[in-house]
Amino acid sequence: MTRPTDSGRRLSESGLPVEPVYGPEAQTGWDPAARLGEPGGYPFTRGVYPTMYTGRPWTVRQYAGFGTAAESNARYRRLIEHGTTGLSVAFDLPTQMGYDSDAPQAAGEVGKVGVAVDSVADMRALFDGIPLGEVSTSMTINAPAALLLLLYQIVAEEQGVAPAALTGTVQNDVLKEYIARGTYIFPPQPSLRLTADIFRYCGTELPRWNTISISGYHMAEAGATPVQEIAFTLANGIAYVRAAVAAGMDVDAFAPRLSFFFVARTTLLEEVAKFRAARRIWARVMREEFGARNPKSQMLRFHTQTAGVQLTAQQPEVNVARVTVQALAAVLGGTQSLHTNSYDEALALPSESAARLALRTQQVLAHETDVTATVDPFAGSYAVESLTDDVEEAVLDLMRRVEDRGGAVAAVEQGFQKSEIERSAYAVAQEIENGDRVVVGVNRFRTEAADEKPYVPLTVDPGLEAAQARRLERLRAGRDATAVRSGLDALRRAAAREEDNVLPPMKEALRARATLGEVCDALREVWGAYEPSDAL
Repeated sequence: MTRPTDSGRRLSESGLPVEPVYGPEAQTGWDPAARLGEPGGYPFTRGVYPTMYTGRPWTVRQYAGFGTAAESNARYRRLIEHGTTGLSVAFDLPTQMGYDSDAPQAAGEVGKVGVAVDSVADMRALFDGIPLGEVSTSMTINAPAALLLLLYQIVAEEQGVAPAALTGTVQNDVLKEYIARGTYIFPPQPSLRLTADIFRYCGTELPRWNTISISGYHMAEAGATPVQEIAFTLANGIAYVRAAVAAGMDVDAFAPRLSFFFVARTTLLEEVAKFRAARRIWARVMREEFGARNPKSQMLRFHTQTAGVQLTAQQPEVNVARVTVQALAAVLGGTQSLHTNSYDEALALPSESAARLALRTQQVLAHETDVTATVDPFAGSYAVESLTDDVEEAVLDLMRRVEDRGGAVAAVEQGFQKSEIERSAYAVAQEIENGDRVVVGVNRFRTEAADEKPYVPLTVDPGLEAAQARRLERLRAGRDATAVRSGLDALRRAAAREEDNVLPPMKEALRARATLGEVCDALREVWGAYEPSDAL
């Protein structure tokens, strides 16, 4: 929403002024050729492809995963039957943190916010009957991204699919974990090395795989404004590119496989401007700082998810309207793929009917509206072009503040991004509390609790944790223990040598049926575990 000031002037989510009327005077001295370019051409303000959705719509992804691998597999099959064109996997917290389901640290969390994947057996069950050479899969996994990617590759090879045929994305963005989410394992420097190792490995083994999805979504969910979301995400992207270049990689060899992940809020005009400004800034950074010459290296390609933090448990059916507006903002902003949240996610894991309705929302936008008929419908809009310029200027200023602190990694270690986001989140909470920010059904237009429809949430079987532990026990009893020890020893040796890529020995250990927790523990022994400064 826009927020009124004491003078009556309205401000955007990022605190930028929103004028009641925009006209030609807002673009005095404005050079459309330099600022806009053509669709599919530098600086990509109007989109990364010349035809955008006029040839085919965006990739429809639905993020899903809960309980056991078998349960999630059943959900994936139904999503594909209903028209999903790309899968997006949610993993449970123990998996995200590098713990097996029977580890003490995993107690009470197995299968709760995503699917539990402990070994190649779970990955095999997760994609049973799904041809991995024909689907595009995105995996929302960061600190242990290399492990899940390798497990996916192993299962694909068991299906007879060549690695070169695999398409998808592994999130692999650990810097934002230190800023916003907290599912980190190793300290920042070895984590950056692991990211660069994934770049190098995929460059030869999985050439069609997107090696990172640099994410602003989770920062936005933690309270970042649109300007903070873009500035901190692009600063992280610069850090990853610098790490890969420092490791001896040519920028045009890996940059075309970089991708980004952003949120779409209900503030449609600012969100469209945000996406357009982000493309323009990234194109300039890649060309001017890193000397990228391949146009694909300069493109900011991104996935979008509608804003979960804006969903309400009160009057949850109103979330259908919110998600529709958010999805429209992502499409008008030029996203390459999109996930629409289910209206009941503020209450529990998405029910199957709610997930299907979220999917249908995208299909209505793609097939019943005219937003796919023309490229960049807002190009030349006085309001959107002015907002794009304003967002760009504010983003660049914040990126300079990150650079002044030594870059993204140094700023993370100083707690800069985290504290900036926390201030913004607190300000929003105050605005909602005092009524300056209207949230329909929460602080305005409320209904009595008795008028609310009863809701039956999707729940996870409480016996799942014990069953998963039994599967792990059987796996450990039936494998070649000598081969597992040998594989883990080779991984430790590679981790101790900066010049080695840890993925090849990691893959052999996983193929021998080492578990996710065992592999992460081997790396913890060499690299240590990260302790945030505010926890010391």
